[in-house]
Amino acid sequence: MSFGRILTAMVTPMNEALEVDYQEAVRLAQYLIDHGSDGVVVCGTTGESPTVTDKEKIELFKAVKGALGSKATVIAGIGTNSTNSSISLARMAATTGVDGLMAVVPYYNKPCQEGMFQHFKAIAEATPLPFMLYNVPGRTSANLMPETVRRLSEIPNIVALKEAAGSVDQVTELKRMLPPEFEVYSGDDSMTLPMLALGCSGIISVAAHVIGDEMKAMVDAWFAGDTDRATKWHLELFPIFKGVFVAANPVPVKALMNMIGIKAGGVRLPLVKATAEEMNFLKDLMNDIKKLQVNNKVQAKVISEVKVASGKEGLPIV
Repeated sequence: MSFGRILTAMVTPMNEALEVDYQEAVRLAQYLIDHGSDGVVVCGTTGESPTVTDKEKIELFKAVKGALGSKATVIAGIGTNSTNSSISLARMAATTGVDGLMAVVPYYNKPCQEGMFQHFKAIAEATPLPFMLYNVPGRTSANLMPETVRRLSEIPNIVALKEAAGSVDQVTELKRMLPPEFEVYSGDDSMTLPMLALGCSGIISVAAHVIGDEMKAMVDAWFAGDTDRATKWHLELFPIFKGVFVAANPVPVKALMNMIGIKAGGVRLPLVKATAEEMNFLKDLMNDIKKLQVNNKVQAKVISEVKVASGKEGLPIV
């Protein structure tokens, strides 16, 4: 199976009391699907998984999948640094109708490669749902190596990897070792195009919260064989890819969503809201995003008018 090309690592909306806002989570999920995403990851680290309770996670999985139905893929983030806890959450998530599970490399423990293998194997065997590994050594202090991923790919329901080590060499080794049907996704927005060039499947994005349509244009251009246009998009979007990480994720992207009328709310401790300086940066970034979107709408209109004038209306505009 394929999870899709663009999945958004969705933030968890919260009200003023920092309680999970399930209604706004549904609204956000629908907004993301309407703006370029094929699916969402609920309660990954962008969704503040370390500070969202298991009960809240299960309610989020139910609410989002119930709203999206078959229209989009919903992947449940169930990873912790306790194998037994992850297994328990995976089993509960499997009852909510989600399409797949994702688990991050155990953080803080710093397990060896055999420990990682046994951890993921045990979780995958606890439920038949399609399972995605998540490697992000910058957050976990442990790197899931290509050879370990290859071993894990032999487990039937381990079908994908979100790779965020930031190494083209490591991605190259992964693609050399893994079966062609095993999906590798970029876990870094700025690595999307380089990883597509290496044969990867897509992106699990943070930036797609605010530039989902533009991300889709870039990815679609690549798969349509228009590498020049895909590269143009990458270069235009690069400052936004980096800008949404001006503070600890998901602090900046929640602030940006609040600016566009999606009530993402604040963040739970130990995260804190953006500083005044960071907010000024994010306001400028949002202005740049709006300018980019306006300019590309104008360009699309011009291209459409040229096609109509030439009798070629109806051709897709990428």
